[in-house]
Amino acid sequence: MVGVAPFNRDSGTLRGQRRVWGGRAEVRAVLYMSTLVATRYNPVIKAFYERLLAIGKLKKVALTACMHKLLTSMNAMVRDMTPWQPREVSIA
Repeated sequence: MVGVAPFNRDSGTLRGQRRVWGGRAEVRAVLYMSTLVATRYNPVIKAFYERLLAIGKLKKVALTACMHKLLTSMNAMVRDMTPWQPREVSIA
C-alpha cells in the first residue's frame, strides 16, 4: 500500500529492471525521509544500509530496501503492540 515492493518487467527470457511504484505517495514521502534519518542514526537500519552498499548496491536501491525493512519493522510493532527495542548489531 506504500509502493516500496519491487515490480519486475520480465517477459519470456527478457529480464527487465525492477521498479517500485504505486501506493500512497504521501506515506511513501514520509517513509523516505524517515529512512534517510534512520540510515544515519538507527543502528539496525544503518548497519543494513552500509552492508548493502558494501556489496555494491546502488544508494537508491539500498535506501529503498531500508524503507521496506523499516516499514516491515513498524508493521510488526503495531501488530504486536510493542515499542521500539534496539538490538545489538553484529556485522558479519
